[in-house]
Amino acid sequence: MIQNHLIMHEGFTSEFLTHPRNVLVWVPPGYNENLEQRYPVLYMHDGQNLMRPEDAFGGVAWEVDQTAHNLILAGDIEPIIIVGIYNTPHRVDEYTHVRAEAGKMKGHGGKADLYGRMIVEELKPFIDREYRSKPEREFTGIGGSSLGGLVSIYLGLKHPEVFSRVAALSPSAWWANNQIIRDAARLRERLPVRIWLDIGKREGPRIKHQVRALKEILLANGWTMDADLAYFEIPEARHQESDWAARFSEVLKFLFPVVHIN
Repeated sequence: MIQNHLIMHEGFTSEFLTHPRNVLVWVPPGYNENLEQRYPVLYMHDGQNLMRPEDAFGGVAWEVDQTAHNLILAGDIEPIIIVGIYNTPHRVDEYTHVRAEAGKMKGHGGKADLYGRMIVEELKPFIDREYRSKPEREFTGIGGSSLGGLVSIYLGLKHPEVFSRVAALSPSAWWANNQIIRDAARLRERLPVRIWLDIGKREGPRIKHQVRALKEILLANGWTMDADLAYFEIPEARHQESDWAARFSEVLKFLFPVVHIN
């Protein structure tokens, strides 16, 4: 039986990627008592920044475990499992689906498909074996910020058979000359994926306009604002952990709302 809400799996290895990585799993209140209940799962990138200040960049954790705990007890979201996938020294390569051909990142990137295979073919089966998850796509989400937001959008659109919910906070839509925007434009129809997309207004006008363009393309392809697409430009928000943490409760409420059956 799991004795703690946080469970660390150290050195998770993959046949697709070079570096092992830690995986930190949070289980919701009641997990140990309600032994017949199964739970949706949210997979998140940059896992070291999510729950433990001692691991987080600058010592600032999002505290997603406490946020989810409070929302579940308040009845604002359904109980979920959160899986934090720690990054590695190959973060830039793993979180981007094409190589950058110009600029300071020239020559970097292009391993997101392999990173996605690690999640879909290795990590998710592991979580579904070890935890009482709901393995179906309807109950599986993926999320992150910055490059983690970029890879979340990419993998969510590439694997709608696996993921039905995407959280993309301040996604790096600028990567490789806005490649993700061109990818989204080629969809030409809506996929059955619920998406949270946002940007801070103090992250720079160029970055804001790129994320706004991505939103417009999703709308043109059939997503509906406030139904299966949430989009926000947050006043005063910068590109930093504390600002992403501050709005994460709204992300969870959009992606995992409590469904009331009459």
